[in-house]
Amino acid sequence: MNEEKKEIKEEKNKIKAMFARERVITESSDLARELYNKSRYGTMLENGKVQLSLLEALYLLEKGKLEILDGKNKPISFEKFIKKAQKIEPNFWIRYCVFKDIRNRGYIIKTALKFGADFRVYDRGVKPGEDHAKWIVYPVHEADTLTWYEFAAKNRVAHSTRKRLLLGIVDEENSCTYYEIAWKRP
Repeated sequence: MNEEKKEIKEEKNKIKAMFARERVITESSDLARELYNKSRYGTMLENGKVQLSLLEALYLLEKGKLEILDGKNKPISFEKFIKKAQKIEPNFWIRYCVFKDIRNRGYIIKTALKFGADFRVYDRGVKPGEDHAKWIVYPVHEADTLTWYEFAAKNRVAHSTRKRLLLGIVDEENSCTYYEIAWKRP
């Protein structure tokens, strides 16, 4: 009997969301708004719903905080969600490994497309809108190569946006190692 009550309680604490093309949209609920207000997942929409990126949605699905439904109101599994996301976003799994690792370390991580980077990361305790991001992050698989031109371009973007550059290197075990690159004047 206790197991049933526990399962019912867990279901009530899950936010329901719909897979909508390249985004996931939550129901309009206090739980969804609380998740946004506390941890800055997604973007708050005018109708009280929260729009999540595919990375944020997968992370919350994996953590058991979200139930994602397809167009037929059927739950989407973790594995099925990954397959759908990989069709939409190139390099999705490598990006997810870095996203998950940084979130698990207690940082808020958001997209940084307008900066020409994959992510922007805020220092611990800082929420977007309160202060600027401290780093821009480029996820890279350990087997990939960067040309000097690509490396210089990434460094230039970080410098021009007054942020620190982090390369998030993902190995075969999906572990992440970070290298911070800084400009030095002799």
